[in-house]
Amino acid sequence: MKGIVSFCCFVSLLVLTSAEEEEDVIASTNILRDRSHIDKTLRLAFDDNAAESYNGFKLLDSWGCPIPHFKYIDSWGCPKPLGAALQKLRKIYHSAIKPMEQAYKYNELRAHEISDGEITSKPMVLFLGPWSVGKSSMINYLLGLKDSPYQLYTGAEPTTSEFTVIMHGEKTRSIEGIVMAADSSRSFSPLEKFGQSFLEKLLGIEMPHKLLERVTFVDTPGIIENRKQQERGYPFNDVCQWFIDRADLIFVTFDPTKLDVGLELEMLFRQLKGRESQIRIILNKADNLATQDLMRVYGALFWSLAPLINVTEPPRVYVSSFWPYEYAPDTSRDLFKREEISLLEDLNQVIENRLENKIAFIRQHAIRVRIHALLVDRYVQTFKDKMSYFSDPDLVFKEIVDDPDKFFIFKSILAKTNVSKFDLPNREAYQDFFGVNPINTFKSLSAQCSYTGGCLLDKIEKAITSELPGLLGSINPSKPPPGLSSCETTGCGEKPKNRYRKN
Repeated sequence: MKGIVSFCCFVSLLVLTSAEEEEDVIASTNILRDRSHIDKTLRLAFDDNAAESYNGFKLLDSWGCPIPHFKYIDSWGCPKPLGAALQKLRKIYHSAIKPMEQAYKYNELRAHEISDGEITSKPMVLFLGPWSVGKSSMINYLLGLKDSPYQLYTGAEPTTSEFTVIMHGEKTRSIEGIVMAADSSRSFSPLEKFGQSFLEKLLGIEMPHKLLERVTFVDTPGIIENRKQQERGYPFNDVCQWFIDRADLIFVTFDPTKLDVGLELEMLFRQLKGRESQIRIILNKADNLATQDLMRVYGALFWSLAPLINVTEPPRVYVSSFWPYEYAPDTSRDLFKREEISLLEDLNQVIENRLENKIAFIRQHAIRVRIHALLVDRYVQTFKDKMSYFSDPDLVFKEIVDDPDKFFIFKSILAKTNVSKFDLPNREAYQDFFGVNPINTFKSLSAQCSYTGGCLLDKIEKAITSELPGLLGSINPSKPPPGLSSCETTGCGEKPKNRYRKN
């Protein structure tokens, strides 16, 4: 009898202890976390009584007094001197780069058409990852949307089925995808090519928020490995690629329970190839684990991702819990707080370098357009050289396209121009390109010159070697233009000789 009584007392004690622990957990999850470090790290708290600066521009009037916020911020949310630089960047693109794009149909090769809205757009932060890992919760936390009418819906089940674009606006409202795509002033009009089924899965949310004045967030549907892509009703991978190509920062989010890599996630990392410098891995919900278990999960995450990220230096991994509530008790709170601040500093760096990144992106795009034009010109010249009076044009050109190495198409570009072999596109891409665009529709580069407008090649060379680096130097004269000194790919240092120009 005493044994039965003792066992009952022991069970009661366990129940009381577990109930107390559960109450502690519930209490900790009901306490909202302090967000003051977010405003401080991202420099969102604006003080009219202090002199502010942006990328070297001192925001003072002629008397040395601080200029009020509305007087120096333009419609794009950046200081007016930088707005003028964006206008100049747009002018360089339209006068020097776009004509070459159109003449050699570059957009049909890369399917990346740059609009005015994309040139003047704010930095874009893209959230990718499996379902229910905390992507939407992280956006709610960064923007302080907890318990607001427009907080993103979250839950343990797959909740986000749309591509949600969170951007700045004068008032809080939602915008249908069809309206976003129809508005040419925005940078989302090219999304119409993915069809009406996708536009129904595209949603925009505008709200007045200081952080959204400087950046745009994009929340994506979670990756579900047991669902075929065709069941989504639109080309999911193609849409992801569109956003990846335009994102300034990409957060790939995981949680400790979803570290497995399936076919759809593997395809996603293939699409991220070449964008490793913009990828940040986030191990979210880290306070759900004890320290020892967290170390094991961290190692398992690297083990899963190692075959997918083929770079010497892996992307930065942030370990924390990004949601509005306090960290779970008896966890590494100081570590999580430092990791969170490091991520915010990383985000702020992207925001601060907005215009530099935009100029570097346009310059990289110009280099690709130039290489494409040189290759098409080489195909045209080879076709003309191999044609004779009795030759069949289709058979001659098929032989050239099927085996370009036989005619030294790519090697001649490397030998006679300042082009790096690492910048050359795939040979197979030109088989599809010329399958749609007949060779006789293109003129040689030497024929793309006029007495009034000059040569297209000269214009794009000037933009790559002098105009764009000069624009970058003008907005930040205190330091040399980063990443724009590679003479191996552009031939900077002296003006490239245009061997295609008519004498």
